[in-house]
Amino acid sequence: MANVLAVLEIRGGTLRKGAAELLAAARRIADAAGGTVDALVCANGAVDTSALGAAGADRVLHATHADFATYCPDGMSATAASIASQYRAMVVAATATGKDLAPRIAARANVPCAMDVTSVDAAGDVIRVVRPVYAGKALQTVELRGTAVIAVRPGAYAAVSASKGGAVESVATPAFTRRLEVGAIKTSDKGALDVAEARVVVSGGRGLGDPKHFALLDELAAAFGGEAAVGASRAVVDAGWAEHGAQVGQTGKTVAPELYIAVGISGAIQHLAGMRTAKVIVAINRDKDAPIFKVADYGIVGDLFEVMPALTAAVKAAKGH
Repeated sequence: MANVLAVLEIRGGTLRKGAAELLAAARRIADAAGGTVDALVCANGAVDTSALGAAGADRVLHATHADFATYCPDGMSATAASIASQYRAMVVAATATGKDLAPRIAARANVPCAMDVTSVDAAGDVIRVVRPVYAGKALQTVELRGTAVIAVRPGAYAAVSASKGGAVESVATPAFTRRLEVGAIKTSDKGALDVAEARVVVSGGRGLGDPKHFALLDELAAAFGGEAAVGASRAVVDAGWAEHGAQVGQTGKTVAPELYIAVGISGAIQHLAGMRTAKVIVAINRDKDAPIFKVADYGIVGDLFEVMPALTAAVKAAKGH
């Protein structure tokens, strides 16, 4: 049993961004044992899955049910659990939806579950995963034997070019009782890129002084040409300066972008728990003793109102804007 199942997220009839990253993690496990990767897509109709083969899926399993028009954890977990015995591992993205779905699948299939994983490796009959614990202060290594559910943190793996078949096959949806009804999913009014999916995240804290100064973050994010999202600390979300969907931290979203820019954020442990696994961290703060500098790869001690316009201009120049 060397095969891996990647349970992909659908919203509005289309695959959510991050599917290719999840398939990259699945391929890492499967390739170590010479197995294959199947992608499970639960939808209420046709879904464009043409790109999944190139991203690493040997097969695409399409489960269709009317209740899959919106997020349906009862149906999705029942479907994944019904074929769990065929797989060495089932991987799910550790998004807000995935963190709800992964333990449901594990409970139905009666298998172990590892959450918020940042690294996976397989050797013999063991899958070894690494996950942050104690608000990111330590890394825990967990060894899993037999079938297991693994929720992989978004951004932990870059998409790969695998040139697999990606042939689409139907899979039966077993009978299930829908105990949870999702009425609607509210997205950002701005239609902005989700901080959990962005390659670059520019986050602001109380050091901005006023919600109107978030315009500086918007300008810097825009300079990256659609690759950046604007985040926020809990303090400014609680103050009503930013919506909760933008909150990064222990009680918000966990992000792992290639670049994280913290602007006017002191660096409380709760915030660090949500972003310290970013590939590169840049901190801008006028307090040289701010805790954020302890985790930053690059630190700028200075007035953000002087630094931000200069940084935005530099990014625009580098991008050729």
